[in-house]
Amino acid sequence: MNLKGTLYFFCGKMGAGKSTYAKKMSNELNAVLLSEDDWLSAIYPEEIKNFDDYIKYSSRLKPLLKEHVRRILNSGVSVVMDFPGNTEKQRAWIKNIFSDDNIPHKLIYLKAEDRLCLKRLEQRRKSSPQRAQFDTEKVFHQVTGYFQAPANDEGFNVEIINQQRPEPSRDS
Repeated sequence: MNLKGTLYFFCGKMGAGKSTYAKKMSNELNAVLLSEDDWLSAIYPEEIKNFDDYIKYSSRLKPLLKEHVRRILNSGVSVVMDFPGNTEKQRAWIKNIFSDDNIPHKLIYLKAEDRLCLKRLEQRRKSSPQRAQFDTEKVFHQVTGYFQAPANDEGFNVEIINQQRPEPSRDS
C-alpha cells in the first residue's frame, strides 16, 4: 500500500495568522513547510516592490513548485503550504497539485475580522520592519478586495478556525 502525505494549506485575510499557524502546524506534524514569502524573497530579493510585482513573481514560482510538491506528497511526506488560498483561482491551483493523484488534503480557513487583522499587521510592522511597506492598511484593503471565502462546491476538506476579536484599545 502506497501511503501519501497530506497537503495542508490556508485561506484567510492578510494578518489572519496563516504563516504563524503554518509554522506551528509543520512543527507539530513534522511536515515540510513551504513558504511563498521565503521562496519569493530568496529568488526575487530585489524585484518585489509592490502588490503587482508580487502577483507577477508569484505566478512564475507556482509552475516550478507544483510537481515538486506533488512528488513530496507521493513519497509519503506531508506538506504545509504557506501559500495563500484566498481566491477561488488560488485554491484551484493548489487543488491541481493533489487532485490527480488523490492525495489527502485539508484547507484551513482562518476567519478573522478586519480589526484583528489590522492589529496584527501593525504588530508585524514593528517586529519585521522589512515588511512595513506591504503590511499597511492600504495594502490590506487592496488585498482583501480580492478575498473569497471557500465555498462548499469547490470540493475541499475545510476546517474553519474562528479567530478571537482583539482587545479594545484604551483610547476607543
